[in-house]
Amino acid sequence: MSDHAEPRTERPYDKRELRSAPSLVLVNTGHGKGKSTAAFGTVLRSVARGWPTAVVQFIKSGNWNTGEEQISRQIGVDWFSAGDGFSWESSDLDESQAKAVAAWAFAKDLINRGEHKMILLDEVSYPMNWGWIDADDVAATLRDRPEDTSVFLTGREMPQPVIDVADTVTEMVKVKHAFEQGIRARKGIDY
Repeated sequence: MSDHAEPRTERPYDKRELRSAPSLVLVNTGHGKGKSTAAFGTVLRSVARGWPTAVVQFIKSGNWNTGEEQISRQIGVDWFSAGDGFSWESSDLDESQAKAVAAWAFAKDLINRGEHKMILLDEVSYPMNWGWIDADDVAATLRDRPEDTSVFLTGREMPQPVIDVADTVTEMVKVKHAFEQGIRARKGIDY
């Protein structure tokens, strides 16, 4: 018996009837690196197609000075940093929660207005998992969004109601991470 699989005789989608969709809900989750990085690649694609595009960051604050923010603003992405940093570094969790709640109200309105064809909700899973934002409300907003508005959500342990409404869900799996070796996040690689 060979260790190799039999060669494919048909393409995996040959028997599937494909349809067009005016928009999608996409999720990148899991404990591996690359959730936001991959989502920013989709942001670039959106801009390249001439789509009005927005990013709402739920954890990083406007003080982070990230590479993705710099280039996104230069190419016309509407950028909103709504967080105040990582919760474990917060000196006032009530303020962090209030910022997350306000960020969700802002993002929900942004989605419902339908002015953007692509909206990235970066690191939105964290405030949902901490009970600051209702995952069912997020899922309902995604389900009832304007027809031409795609939404990309990132963050570890994405709540099940969001996964259930999403069209595409990718789980990033950590095999090895530099942080485990005591290496700090690096400009140009991690932010």
